[in-house]
Amino acid sequence: MKKILIINANPDKDSMCAMFAESYKKGAKLAGAECKLVNLIDLQFDPVLHFGYRKRTELEPDLVQVQKDIVEANHLVFVYPTWWSTYPALLKGFIDRVFLPKFAFKYRENSLLWDKLLTGKSARLIVTMDTPKWYYWLVYKSPGHNSLKKGILEFCGIKPVKISAFGPVKTSDEAKRQKWITKVEELGRKQI
Repeated sequence: MKKILIINANPDKDSMCAMFAESYKKGAKLAGAECKLVNLIDLQFDPVLHFGYRKRTELEPDLVQVQKDIVEANHLVFVYPTWWSTYPALLKGFIDRVFLPKFAFKYRENSLLWDKLLTGKSARLIVTMDTPKWYYWLVYKSPGHNSLKKGILEFCGIKPVKISAFGPVKTSDEAKRQKWITKVEELGRKQI
């Protein structure tokens, strides 16, 4: 049975992202997957990595649990809005605190290379935005997508990382939003 960890990084629990996270979970469960949904806003943790990697900052119990959930999962799903061309600070702080050396990657001694400690997992990014997708890609060069996919997840060995972007949300009507929700549920059913 596939184990899926869904991480909703929108701090607003009444957001389109929250609906997408629930829709993905519904679809995946209908397909027989074991799913866990985590709303980052519900976790108790300091999002600041105060000493960088120079000095260890002890993990709060919620982050210890999420690390266990990541290890157990075959597939990670990150649901978040695009704010200022990337993702919310809540998600960045979560990544800084959770995707640590010796957990997600390990630098090799006297080398520029590293070991990818989260290999064997795949991921899906489900992203909302108010910018048209083509404009985000053509003009901004998709900085949020590239950062999370290449700079973080693939850096740690998670592949493939697929991206589903939905927008512009602010000009969408109810029919369009329902169509998106159905599409996200289908992604969950396919467990991709």
